[in-house]
Amino acid sequence: MLAVVGATLLTVVVVEIGQKLHQVVVWTLIAAFFATVLHPLVNLLVTKVKLHRALAALLVFLAGTALVAGLGYAFVRPLAQQINVAVNDFPAYVNNAEAGKGTIGHLVKKYKIEAYVDQNQPKLESALKSAEKPLVKVATSLLNTLTALATIIVTTFLLLLEGPRMLAGGQAMLSPPTRQKVDTTLRDLVGAVAGYMGGVLVSSILAGVASYFALWALGIPFRGVLALWIGFTTLVPLVGIFLGVIPAAIVGFIHSTPAGFAIIVIVLGFYLIENRTLGKQINARTIDLSPLAVAISVLAGFQLLGFLGVFLAIPTAGAIHVVVRDLWGFRHPPAEAPLAPVAVGG
Repeated sequence: MLAVVGATLLTVVVVEIGQKLHQVVVWTLIAAFFATVLHPLVNLLVTKVKLHRALAALLVFLAGTALVAGLGYAFVRPLAQQINVAVNDFPAYVNNAEAGKGTIGHLVKKYKIEAYVDQNQPKLESALKSAEKPLVKVATSLLNTLTALATIIVTTFLLLLEGPRMLAGGQAMLSPPTRQKVDTTLRDLVGAVAGYMGGVLVSSILAGVASYFALWALGIPFRGVLALWIGFTTLVPLVGIFLGVIPAAIVGFIHSTPAGFAIIVIVLGFYLIENRTLGKQINARTIDLSPLAVAISVLAGFQLLGFLGVFLAIPTAGAIHVVVRDLWGFRHPPAEAPLAPVAVGG
């Protein structure tokens, strides 16, 4: 009875601590994911360039941070400039819309949007005033996101620096056969996750470049921001390309109706071709998941962590697949082929 009561109390304490540290655990797992992706680069600098691990980790970490910051700057700067231009030209857009000029003006006239706005102006003003509280929530959420981002960045660097030593210490407590199995599984896991993310990054760059040239050829404005957005959303499996093409299509239809349809066809066509060629090769050589497993992992990731879970779902599912595959291989090794009979005599 005392053992049952003690086990129950211990379970309650563990569950309570897990609930309290849920956010910390999630941030640590995300940092471990990024450290796993960057680990091969650090090892390359240590083994080939003969750098000290601390210096190699610092260089890779700074290069990754600079890359993310550069992409953010390249996305935000032209977007801010275009918003400023749009604000300055907004009166002209309103006048053109009221006069029925352009695509927006045609829609305004066709659906009588101007009359609707005039009739419901008090309700619209009230809705704008009531939007103050949601804006405060958005600001709070943004602050929490920045805090989480800073925590993940620091933890990623520390894992790059101390992770191998910690793993080596843990493996030293295992028996030699088990240690070899664990080492093989870890190598396969890192190779699968890092290889998949590297391939997806290449696909994202190709999608962004192809979209930019398509937008440029069609004369669609804001092509730099739209191409960056398409390239970024391509990192999100299954639904990312649709999220990416929507803003480009909207701007394309505002520019001209043929341009809107053209950019949809070009971007989705590129996605289908890439998914059947490069994407198929990346999946086969790294995580090796079936389409059904990909879909289920994406849905599970969205349910657990939202948008971030969708981004991490496939690499996580691939890592689980690698671990299960290796464990199955260790327990059920392939049978050795029988030896061929040797002729005796002559």
